[in-house]
Amino acid sequence: MAARHTRPVDDLVGDLVQDLRPIRPLLPAGARALTWLAAAALIGLALACIAETADLRQRLATPDLRMAALGALLTAGTAAYAAFVTSVPGRPAAWALLPLPAATLWIGASGLGCLRAALDPAAEAHAQTGLGCFGFLTAVSLPLSVLLVVMLRRACPLRPNLTAALGGLAAAAAAATLLVPFHPEEATATDIAIHGATVLAVIALNGLAGGRLLARG
Repeated sequence: MAARHTRPVDDLVGDLVQDLRPIRPLLPAGARALTWLAAAALIGLALACIAETADLRQRLATPDLRMAALGALLTAGTAAYAAFVTSVPGRPAAWALLPLPAATLWIGASGLGCLRAALDPAAEAHAQTGLGCFGFLTAVSLPLSVLLVVMLRRACPLRPNLTAALGGLAAAAAAATLLVPFHPEEATATDIAIHGATVLAVIALNGLAGGRLLARG
């Protein structure tokens, strides 16, 4: 019977690990969310250079618009944080509920603004303004969505569609926050409908396209 030649275990382990490279650990979800929000803030600073400061002060003096802007900002932050948390395997899907209170504030305050505009006979709906809002929201949401997907891919989420949809909510909410300096004070029902449809479209596209990209990561 031929003798069997065996290699020492230490040599075998050495061969297996010699080509491995150290993996840089992920930053905490909060730090990654703040990094993404900082990128959104840079876009906001760039847009602020072309915004009318007096108009912005006038709009923020309106309570419902101010609360809607705050709700959108909080939604962007909590949704981004939830996206980064759920991108880590083992974290519960219940984190997806984190943006719900802020989104409720955002939607509720926007609805109050719509009601105020409906009671104001001077308020008018302009299709051109609605199309402008749609273009602004999609144009700002796109780079923020791409950046978020790139940042999320390192974590290899087990629920890629959920994580990507949360990223879409964060991007759309950030875009809605940055829209405030450029939007007319009166938020009509047409405006709310266009904003809502755009936000839902961004979330859906992120959930589908972003989810596929994250699944391949």
